[in-house]
Amino acid sequence: MRSDHPDIKASKNEGHRGRLRQRFLNSGLEGFHDYEVIELLLTLATPRKDCKAAAKAALEQFVTFRGIMDAAPEELAKIKGIGPRNILGIRLMKAVMERYLKEKLKSKIPILNAKSLHDYLKTSLAGRPTECVMAVFLDAKNRVIDSKVLVKGTLTASSIYPRELVRAALEHHAAALILAHNHPSGDPQPSKSDMAVTRRLLHACSVMDIALHDHLVVG
Repeated sequence: MRSDHPDIKASKNEGHRGRLRQRFLNSGLEGFHDYEVIELLLTLATPRKDCKAAAKAALEQFVTFRGIMDAAPEELAKIKGIGPRNILGIRLMKAVMERYLKEKLKSKIPILNAKSLHDYLKTSLAGRPTECVMAVFLDAKNRVIDSKVLVKGTLTASSIYPRELVRAALEHHAAALILAHNHPSGDPQPSKSDMAVTRRLLHACSVMDIALHDHLVVG
């Protein structure tokens, strides 16, 4: 039987992905190349077919592992060997990371430093193609109650009205909050508009005795 026979190719693919999975089970992702991680994720929704070439093509297109994770689903699906169904593993992994970090943030430990907050905001906001405004609601001891995307804006701008922010804070029974939004351009420098909006929101929150601790820009 020829080596390019479909049954032989399928058997080789199964053997390769089996070894890939076993490597992960034995040692985690240590020693994995970025394309191998993407390949492993693609196999979750791709029966039998070789995923290595598609993983390498995705990495070439989006340059970095993070670029692939942040890519829009429709852009990922354009890669040769990847379709709307094959990206299940990639989308699932990012969603799981976001949920894990959100739950970790809500661990009843007061926010005394920025690391866990930074990790969560970076995962949730960085790489989005449009501006989004997120609020992290805190209790009187600065423990996280919840977080919520309040506004999804256009490609270059988004706006939030003070009454909407105050209403959301009251609904969560928040004593304080932290705001964050992303700049799709990647530049984390606050604009004049960002600072003007922050002043308006700070005033509205102070009237309702809600502390606005910070307004962060994610690049």
